[in-house]
Amino acid sequence: MRKNTSSQKLTGLPRLLLFICSILLITVLFVPLWQIQLAAPQYPEGLVLKMYPNRIGGNVEIINGLNHYIGMKTLHTEDFIEFTILPYIIIFFAALSLAVALFLKTKKWLITLLVLFILFGIVAMADFWKWEYDYGHNLDPNAAIQVPGMAYQPPLIGYKKLLNFGAFSVPDVGGWLFVTAGVLMILALILQLSKGRKSSLSTKTPAPAIAMLIGMLSLASCTTGPQPIRLGIDACSFCKMTIADNRFGAEIITQKGKIFKFDDTHCLLAFRKSDAINTNDIKEIYLTDFNEPHDLIEASKVFLLKSADLRSPMGGNIACFTDETGLNTAAEKFAGEKIAWEALLNADQ
Repeated sequence: MRKNTSSQKLTGLPRLLLFICSILLITVLFVPLWQIQLAAPQYPEGLVLKMYPNRIGGNVEIINGLNHYIGMKTLHTEDFIEFTILPYIIIFFAALSLAVALFLKTKKWLITLLVLFILFGIVAMADFWKWEYDYGHNLDPNAAIQVPGMAYQPPLIGYKKLLNFGAFSVPDVGGWLFVTAGVLMILALILQLSKGRKSSLSTKTPAPAIAMLIGMLSLASCTTGPQPIRLGIDACSFCKMTIADNRFGAEIITQKGKIFKFDDTHCLLAFRKSDAINTNDIKEIYLTDFNEPHDLIEASKVFLLKSADLRSPMGGNIACFTDETGLNTAAEKFAGEKIAWEALLNADQ
């Protein structure tokens, strides 16, 4: 007869991982889960709204003052039932993880824990989106500032432009601890399933699962890459003009993954030099290839031509190329000088 694998006892390593999960989830109770960063010219240092398991933190009063002008409801911890029940939900998952590791110790209970944890994550994100939608769309009709058809819903995750503010929504320490706990639960199940396929656990058994874990953590830690510039839709982060020429675009990506788009190298350099961003916060800079298909290229790898005949949108008059052949071909048509990216940065100091 086939052995009932659902009642299979958990081995040492999966139980250890679940024990770690319980510690991580208890830690979540004391750190912020999520943050929404707001950046605007009048706030060069930025504003931040932090969501803890039991309260709202950060620059709440300043943000409430700004929200009042555009008709958004003010934010108060006591208005959200989530802050009352969320700590108990976190404690429940921490306790269940510990119970499965120390007392229940079966694959059936591990699967139950993982399914409940994933369902909770889905419900929590849906509730967060609903909260953002409500605050961004249900506006006071008597507000001092009214823009017909404008809504102020922050992004669920990532970056979004709201009037002259850039809103960047991302998990905080507690959010990443939640993700890590979920990954460890999945790894524990993979290890247990691999144990079920073999009568004994060899020293090589965990290798595929560990490789998968490393891959998942790598994906979770990856920063945002360059995004295609949408002509006629995206606005330059410096001059605020709508980007209309796909030959001269550029992007800055910050250490936290926020993306700033520009219609001209001149705007990128001016933005980099301004108080709007600290150069230490810049992770990568990309320039658009002058030639089709106008891919974005890392600035450190480009070949540049400066020529008044290029007539770029804001007078930077600098074209970027992926290789020296493209540069030389363009130089035959546009009289100018070849310039290195580092020399361009140093000239802008």
